[in-house]
Amino acid sequence: MNSKFIVLITGRFEREFKKVAAAHQDLSDRYSQVIGILGADPYNNSRQHPIKKLEAVAEGQGQYRIRSGRFRFRYDIDGQTVYLKACSLRREDTYR
Repeated sequence: MNSKFIVLITGRFEREFKKVAAAHQDLSDRYSQVIGILGADPYNNSRQHPIKKLEAVAEGQGQYRIRSGRFRFRYDIDGQTVYLKACSLRREDTYR
């Protein structure tokens, strides 16, 4: 995959990632996939990825979200740099 964007992580993201990864071994595989997608198409111009621009979220607070299985990654885009802001896990009973 040809990368056009640089993907960086924040301290908050790193802390949350470590916490979730300790309980979920498949997170590292999902994370690798997400990094590839965000490096190539963070705006989802191809409309092939589960990316959503969140409404009523201020710049710097993770305006975009990408889903990968039960995991959610929030990020911001500044020029050619993508900043991963948060990593979370959707609960099993969220949509019941």
